[in-house]
Amino acid sequence: MNHLGRSRKFGRIKKQRVAMLKTLLGSFIMREKITTTLAKAKEIKPMVDKLITKSKKITKDETKKVAVLRDLRSELPLGAVKKLSSEFGNKFVGRSSGYTRVIRIGQRKSDGAEMAVIEFV
Repeated sequence: MNHLGRSRKFGRIKKQRVAMLKTLLGSFIMREKITTTLAKAKEIKPMVDKLITKSKKITKDETKKVAVLRDLRSELPLGAVKKLSSEFGNKFVGRSSGYTRVIRIGQRKSDGAEMAVIEFV
């Protein structure tokens, strides 16, 4: 059970976990499709959805642009922020949610971890 909305810890302390997730988010946004473990893919899926919703606000209302960009810069590398604000806001205009999909691809040979591909719809 996932009481009180706790997230996965991945066997890391908080700073390492946050750094790993930020890097994973940045890589996913820049490449638009990555292969990772199933747990990591499931963990970043709602984060990506929230970031794309924020980027859609940038295209709708120019007055909110500065505040939203400031929030995104603290979460992502600069290249990913530029790509979010320019491409993804327009790409998902007709869609209200569900911007990503997670596809299971089997187990990794070395340690048996369940692998998945996460990509944009």
